Amino acid sequence: MKILGNDNYRWKIALLLCFASTLNYVDRNALAILAPIIQKDLKWTDLDYANITALFVFSYTIMYALSGRIIDRIGTRKGLAYSVGAWSFVTIATAFANTLGQFSIARFFLGITESGNFPGGVKSTSEWFPMKERALAIGIFSAGSSIGAALAVPIVTFIAIGWGWRMAFIVIGILGFLWLALWLKYYYLPDKHPKVTERERKLIIEEEIPSDVDQAVATTVSIKKLLMKKESWGCFSARIFIDPVVYFLMFWIPKYLHDVQGFTLSEIGMTAWLPYVAMGVGTIMGGWLPKFLIERKKWSLNKSRKTIMLLASLAVPIFCFSLSLKISPVMAILLISGIMLSHGLWSNITIPTEIYPKRVLATITGIGGTLGGLMSVISQKLIGLSVGNHSYMPIFIYVGCAYIVSFLLVHFLIGKLGIIRSI
Repeated sequence: MKILGNDNYRWKIALLLCFASTLNYVDRNALAILAPIIQKDLKWTDLDYANITALFVFSYTIMYALSGRIIDRIGTRKGLAYSVGAWSFVTIATAFANTLGQFSIARFFLGITESGNFPGGVKSTSEWFPMKERALAIGIFSAGSSIGAALAVPIVTFIAIGWGWRMAFIVIGILGFLWLALWLKYYYLPDKHPKVTERERKLIIEEEIPSDVDQAVATTVSIKKLLMKKESWGCFSARIFIDPVVYFLMFWIPKYLHDVQGFTLSEIGMTAWLPYVAMGVGTIMGGWLPKFLIERKKWSLNKSRKTIMLLASLAVPIFCFSLSLKISPVMAILLISGIMLSHGLWSNITIPTEIYPKRVLATITGIGGTLGGLMSVISQKLIGLSVGNHSYMPIFIYVGCAYIVSFLLVHFLIGKLGIIRSI
């Protein structure tokens, strides 16, 4: 892993976390890509597919908060190892499902096992990066989800066309076990890592305020205490309104291109990866641009982050409105790419790391994911009904409003970003 200089080992950790998110989204998006084939093979309806995706989101949602709590207790090394190993096993098992019920069980357990990825990744970045670098580090980590969604399209379609849809699940599951071997070999906390120099170790903790360091060894904070703080609900609001958008973009865009734009499976494989690449670019830019504004323009973290979030919030409804016009398939791909780029710029899962100490970050991320997931379970049902009986347009209207509402709630409930709150 000799990728960067001696004082930059933390960026290798960010890349390793990015790889985990990549696999996380390759695994979950495989079904979205293969849905037309599997629906035809196993005689599913659109509502059957919606129910399966809703079941995944439900189990993912319920376990999300618990996963965050567990990771805060056992640590990121063990927590992510258990999570990735388990979801890779479930992915391989999916290849042997033959009925709607068996698929439903497999997706249910995939949701449970995948729930540790983001609480673990967010906590890990807070352990390895100073405050001014966390948005970029989480951007790299989160970009893995977009990279995974983008890579899933050509990889899964190639395997499915050549060897059948079942083999696609087996191959991507095996990749998860390869990551697990790398994780166990290379990941330790900075203060115990033999590859981290003293200079880098000091850099990582340079911006920690005394209360954050002192509280790191304190007793576990109760969930009730976290729920009593309005800042927590500012974090949660960014998940409650935006998570349903994420699940729509991940689970339904390939079907939208098939249903509305008339793309074949091979055409989806050739073009549908572009919006996910745009999302990946957005997540990295959403971390790099604030860092640039802080270092070069001397802006505060609060001003730089909120400026990028506001611009992205205003861009999304423009792209969504344009989709209501008579457009070509190429323009549809570009507009959806614009929506996904703007989502990446928003960097909503970064917010807890900019206001709370490390010891509660996995818990806060987990609770936020659970609340966002509950909304997403409902939204998956509504999307299925809308697609089956009406159109995709009501969904795009919601997408156009979600980011502006979330921005206002974050601004008024949290206040300034970049200030660690005492708990």
